[in-house]
Amino acid sequence: MGKIQSRWLKITIAVFVMSVFFVKASPTEAVTVPFTDLNKLDTHYEAIVTLYNDGIVNGVTSTKYKPYNFATRGEAALYIANALELDTKNVENPNFKDVPKSSKYYGAIAALVKKGVVKGYSNQTFKPDSSLTRSQLAKMLTLGFDLPISSSLSTNFTDVKKMTDTDGRRYIQTLIDYKITVGTTPVTFSPYAPLLRGQLATFIYRTLGNDGDNLEVISVE
Repeated sequence: MGKIQSRWLKITIAVFVMSVFFVKASPTEAVTVPFTDLNKLDTHYEAIVTLYNDGIVNGVTSTKYKPYNFATRGEAALYIANALELDTKNVENPNFKDVPKSSKYYGAIAALVKKGVVKGYSNQTFKPDSSLTRSQLAKMLTLGFDLPISSSLSTNFTDVKKMTDTDGRRYIQTLIDYKITVGTTPVTFSPYAPLLRGQLATFIYRTLGNDGDNLEVISVE
């Protein structure tokens, strides 16, 4: 092979390697963003888009995610089961009167019940369409992802310190320890505030460890 051919081959290989590197360095080019109600500057944008492309979350419609709608218990169960890659087909019926086998949440709820992540109410209902509180999600994430539960309360959140639910305080402290959240203000977590769909995506995204260095500071809508 002549010197010119050899040099050209080296240049071609170099360009190819650079091209491959460029493609790998720009994954956002292949990302699908079907939701018209998402703003790139929104706190939850990256979490929603990433989890959607991973098949973990979906929209309220094919074009709307509705990040500021209240998240429901059924949606939280579905998204967490998806994130955990649980078997939602071969499940035992938890026999909730309001979760028939035809429900889109049935498999996820049944799988999480089996794993000990969620329970129903005393009247044998799950209330899949009811809103979810921030403290309830803290429990689901801690138990669902098998996070070592905090044994002590060291938070500055005054509203968490006032909670009579000892386990609830520990679940929230666990999320703080893992830097999954820092609360709604520097001194409040708002444990009984309803969770928003955008917040739900962000909490799951952070729990999966995709963005552990960026902490969540969300004002309650």
